Amino acid sequence: MAVLKVIEILANSDKSWEDAAKNALSEASKSVKNIKSVYINEQSATVTDGKIDNYRVNVKITFEVK
Repeated sequence: MAVLKVIEILANSDKSWEDAAKNALSEASKSVKNIKSVYINEQSATVTDGKIDNYRVNVKITFEVK
């Protein structure tokens, strides 16, 4: 039986929500091993002069504890 743990990460990007999710995974991978999945919990954005200037995601990352 595997033991899995979930952590929550907030990340952002000036390009897209997808890029923000990739940034979250990239940062988490620096200190967390055996990542099994990423669940995008929330998406939001900030707006300046009527245009999106920052994409934000709240992701849940699941990894196996060994």
